Amino acid sequence: MTFPVIGVVGGGQLARMMAPAAIQLGFTLRVLAEGPDVSAVAAVASSTVGDYRNLDDLSAFARGVDVLTFDHEHVPGELLRALQADGVNLQPQPDALAHAQDKIVMRRAIDRLGLPNPEWGEVSSVEDLQAFGDRIGWPVVLKTPRGGYDGKGVMVIDSLADTDRAAAWFQGSPLLAEAKVNFSRELSALVARTPSGVSRAWPVVHSIQVDGVCDEVIAPAADLAPELATSIGDAALRIADELGVTGVMAVELFETPHTRTGFMVNELAMRPHNSGHWTMDGSVTGQFEQHLRAILDLPLGSTSMLGDVSVMKNYLGGSNVDLFSAYPAALAAEPAAKIHGYGKAVRPGRKIGHVNAVALAGESLETVRGRAERTAAILRDGHDSSKIRKGSA
Repeated sequence: MTFPVIGVVGGGQLARMMAPAAIQLGFTLRVLAEGPDVSAVAAVASSTVGDYRNLDDLSAFARGVDVLTFDHEHVPGELLRALQADGVNLQPQPDALAHAQDKIVMRRAIDRLGLPNPEWGEVSSVEDLQAFGDRIGWPVVLKTPRGGYDGKGVMVIDSLADTDRAAAWFQGSPLLAEAKVNFSRELSALVARTPSGVSRAWPVVHSIQVDGVCDEVIAPAADLAPELATSIGDAALRIADELGVTGVMAVELFETPHTRTGFMVNELAMRPHNSGHWTMDGSVTGQFEQHLRAILDLPLGSTSMLGDVSVMKNYLGGSNVDLFSAYPAALAAEPAAKIHGYGKAVRPGRKIGHVNAVALAGESLETVRGRAERTAAILRDGHDSSKIRKGSA
């Protein structure tokens, strides 16, 4: 029996972080990269530069791989179906992936499953948007159905008088309009599912966003009622099963204590996700290993936590352009922190890595957060000048 060859479309940090898991399991990982210097290229033995919007490039890359998976959701659906018709083993498959590619398709599916959505509608003009806002109340959130991420493709329209600034967004295809949800915090439910239909979930986490970008994740979400955690986990597993998801899927949610269900679905991602990076050090099986197991239809690993609390803190590009120069200070300050760098050039506001911290015996959430925050601050700034709480080693 030969070990499988896994192809990943996209060369970002998610593909990069699949590489150690593949090496550990003895699998071969190949990447279709956007360019010769993108994040994943340095981490894999084989990469091809190609355009994920070009069927010839995709078909050539797919030859010789046992399964094709994705670093992002941007491959056009018609190309995915052409690959599928040609016998390529795609995981997740196009019909499932469509729900992460198109937010309108996703909203319809969540309605069909009877799960809690915000009030929403398709709008094709400023007049449609105005009518929607007048009907459900202002403010309204306007989204591009495709291509948006990290706050891109999202506009909050505060009132009827504010709608004209959305005019340039209408380019002939419908946009998604949603009621602006009154929520207490954002949550994320991460699950994995195999083609055979076996699935497992990690604990529901608290995802903290800053300027539309995931900044910090706390696992498990503190003070989340057990019955609500169970309801959210069950909903995520049901979505994965009903939509035929394979691999890892994240369900991003709003906690809404004033509603009957206590939560609403925000978005879906059918790939490893920023809200699951904590699993790399905080769970028996990290999301990247689990994704590879799932797409190969192998038994899934345990999702039990390795400590009572885990915290993930992203670090974005800041004043320090020489990241490695900060490693001595960061590693000395917090020996129990785990640094994950993405091999990216520093640009202001760009995700360039994350830090994981797992509770040691008896440590509080505040201590664990302090460890992650302090380490990330040193990497971002190049020195330890922060006034944040200091975690123990």
